[in-house]
Amino acid sequence: MPTAREALLRSALAALAERPWSAIRMVDVASGAGVSRQTLYNEFGGKDGLARALMRRETDRYLRGVERLLGERAAAADRLVAVAEWTVGEARARPLLRALLTGCWGEWFPAPPAVRETTAASGVPAQRRADAGPPGTADLVALVRDRSAAALRQDQRDPGQRDPGQRDPSRGDPSRGGPSRSDPGRRDQARHDQGRRDPDQRDHGQRAYDRDELLYRCELAVRLALAHLIAPGAESVGPLVRTAVTAPLRVPPRAPLSAPSPRAGAR
Repeated sequence: MPTAREALLRSALAALAERPWSAIRMVDVASGAGVSRQTLYNEFGGKDGLARALMRRETDRYLRGVERLLGERAAAADRLVAVAEWTVGEARARPLLRALLTGCWGEWFPAPPAVRETTAASGVPAQRRADAGPPGTADLVALVRDRSAAALRQDQRDPGQRDPGQRDPSRGDPSRGGPSRSDPGRRDQARHDQGRRDPDQRDHGQRAYDRDELLYRCELAVRLALAHLIAPGAESVGPLVRTAVTAPLRVPPRAPLSAPSPRAGAR
């Protein structure tokens, strides 16, 4: 059985699917959950608190889905593609998630105001977390990027989790002049030649480059998903993301990317 809080959140989401937030009454939300209106106010403090709790719930649900996909036994590029495709599909089906990911709020569900500094903190721990506010669009992108990078770094520590024969976008690419993972002889010779010059400096520089490239490609994947969500093209987002995360880099990677998250007015 769901808790009273979860039942209220489900009831509010069901009501939001039928009418805009301004037309939703707290008495109807409470009735739909089978609890009293006083229970609703005890949990959320009011309608704005309920809105913030809905945003927090949707954010948590999305990040759990991302982590589930990243934990699949698949090649790195496959997992980044899966996250991008799932992000687009979920956001299209869930308007609240779409607003959180893009920052494009509207009359159907306007962004709730922040809690005033003079307002007493809620006595419900879950509501205190919700009242702190969900991550902004850029912060949410960074959370997905960092979770993706952490999952792919785990592959580097445990290569058995990665499908053989698949290129790992988190590692060096021979097209940029680095050693090829598929050519051990060339890799070992390059490592020997560079190590004779300055092994400590080379290793540190290579690790920094690999780290930056990994973050760059992980962030690029989620930003492409958001761009496709706002301005969908004829092609699905999967092939686009796969090309972006496996293609050779022509310039040194920069993470985070300098471009802001896409908004509805900048297509």
